[in-house]
Amino acid sequence: MDIRVVLITFWTIFLTEVGDKTQLATILYAADPESKKLSVFLGSALALVVASGIGVLAGSFIFRHMSQRWISWVAGIGFIVIGIWTIIKA
Repeated sequence: MDIRVVLITFWTIFLTEVGDKTQLATILYAADPESKKLSVFLGSALALVVASGIGVLAGSFIFRHMSQRWISWVAGIGFIVIGIWTIIKA
């Protein structure tokens, strides 16, 4: 295990998840007085684990068939497009 990769991945994902729609949805569920907070935590944590697992599998598959540079370009352009779309919708 490469602790450097673990820490970089943790902080990157943590910083991008704080305040996003996923966290807001979790806050919404946890705010319900009838919801059991542990159930909300376990459900949201499991969803993140599964989504991350899919990301790792997809990333390893894509990496075998495309260059990392090309993937970085596509991801960067995708983020820019989403950012512009978000600004236009605001």
